[in-house]
Parts: sequence; C-alpha cells; structure tokens
Amino acid sequence: MAILEVEHLSKKFDRTEVLGDISFSLERGKVLSIIGSSGSGKTTLLRCLNFLERPDKGVIRVNGETLFDARDPVTAQDAEIRKKRLHFGLVFQSFNLFPQYTALGNVMLAKELLEKEKPDYKARKREIHEQIGREAKELLDQMGLSDRMNNYPHQLSGGQCQRVAIARALALRPDILCFDEPTSALDPELTGEVLKVIQGLAAQETTMIIVTHEMAFARDVSSQIIFMDEGCILEQGTPAEVIGNPREERTKQFLSRFTKG
Repeated sequence: MAILEVEHLSKKFDRTEVLGDISFSLERGKVLSIIGSSGSGKTTLLRCLNFLERPDKGVIRVNGETLFDARDPVTAQDAEIRKKRLHFGLVFQSFNLFPQYTALGNVMLAKELLEKEKPDYKARKREIHEQIGREAKELLDQMGLSDRMNNYPHQLSGGQCQRVAIARALALRPDILCFDEPTSALDPELTGEVLKVIQGLAAQETTMIIVTHEMAFARDVSSQIIFMDEGCILEQGTPAEVIGNPREERTKQFLSRFTKG
C-alpha cells in the first residue's frame, strides 16, 4: 500500500495554472525525485503537500487517511492544517533556521512547542525537555554535528546549516521527508556533504521526496523519478526509464543540459 497518494492536484495563482492534474503515489521507504526546469511547478507541489499552499482541486492521502479533498470543505479547515503538516518534514533550500537559537535549539523547538500544548506539560516540563534534548542531540550526531550543537547559524557553514535543517525536519518523525532543492545554495564541496547525508537516509529506507537539479544523485538514490514541465507531470518512472531512456522530447532536451561537454 502506498504511503502517499496524490490525485488530480491543481493549483492556480490568479489566472495562471501552476499545477495541472498532478497524480502519483509513493511507497513507504522509497525515494521520489522531482526534476524539471525552474518554474515547472516543483516547489509549488511540495508546498501543497505541506499545506503551505492550498490546492484548488485534488486529493492528498497519507497512510490511507484523506488529508485533503477539495470536494470536502471539512478537510480544508485551517484548524486541522498544522496537524496534517506533521506527516511531512520539509527542508528548505535556504535552511530557514532561527538565528536566535543554537543548532540544538533549532532542532528542539518545534517538538517543545507541540508538547507545551499537552495538559500534563507543566507537571512534566523538566522530563519532557530532557527527553527532547536527548533526541535532538542524537539527530545532530547522526548529521555529524556533535561538536556544533551549541553554535548559532551564523557560526556554521551552509552545509552545516542544511544538516541542522534536516535534523530539525526529522525531529517530529514525519512519514515523509521532503527536500526543496537542498543543495542549490551550496558550493560543490558542501553539496557533497548534504547529498551524503540524504544518501544515508535513503539507505535507512526513509521515505523521501526530493526536488533536485543533481541528476547523477537523482539517478543513484531514487526509486522513481517525475519530470515536470509547465505545471504538469510529463514523464514518470524508474531512473533507468526517465533519465536513462526518456520518451518525451522535452525530457530529452532538459536532460541534455547535464550531459554536454
């Protein structure tokens, strides 16, 4: 059974259709890479999945539960949006760390805010804080940042900031970890650092959706590839099918940019 099912998702900004009739599914433990030119709708698709944008049409299901159905107004209520976001962890291309918090504080923050809403928080505050801290330290250690936990974002390299952002996304144990061009703001050396972390997560069968322009990485780490063009899925399949033997002329033209020279 698919962990994620997306059916006929559409999104307009004013009169411009940014997503048109997007449908796909993703199995648990698999990696989906989304490729395509800038402006093809890749980031908007991720933002719709994370409910940072509300689709105009379509259905989103996770683990068989309907999180959004444009025909059912109950699923579009703002009161439920934050709860639905917990199914997805999003890593932004520009890190989006809070500058006033250390690396450790950034990773702990979201979980502490959620715990504060529980009725027994005050009685168990110290115990909860210590548990969240232990889990955050384990994640930062997994990211190779055990010696940087008390550093602030301005004291970290871009690659280190992105690894903190990955740890933060993992802290809430999402069903699906989403990356929006996680290496686009990094130089080649730091890009390698982050890609190595993502490859490690794939080896642990973390379910992931990755928007990327790193074609070799997408080919090696992905279970399936989607090629988007002008807000639509033009081609989807295995890496061998989409990258190795594309059918559509626009897919071939896009991929040719990465093989010249």
